[in-house]
Amino acid sequence: MKSSTSLPIPVRRALRKLGHDIRNARLRRRITMGLLSERAGISRTTLTKIEKGDGSVTISIYATVIFILGGIDKLYDLLDIQYDETGLMLDEENLPKRIRIPPSKERKS
Repeated sequence: MKSSTSLPIPVRRALRKLGHDIRNARLRRRITMGLLSERAGISRTTLTKIEKGDGSVTISIYATVIFILGGIDKLYDLLDIQYDETGLMLDEENLPKRIRIPPSKERKS
């Protein structure tokens, strides 16, 4: 696993934002750090790392915390094909220009 400092800058920013959003979601729900860490089966120290956007915490722990806060549907659909505009555009570029139907064996007879 890469250390947090060796992660690309956009990844570090995204994790910091995610951590900030997780903290705000917890506070809006009036859930204490102790209760959330207990429900997630993690230590308060790990929850603190998550809320700071630490890249050393596994994605499964982030996902568990997101699930407890009620946001798992967004994670589930994160790169779903229907929301993947870049992937759809690239896929569309690879479509054949035309389709040729091979001659059937019946026509040769």
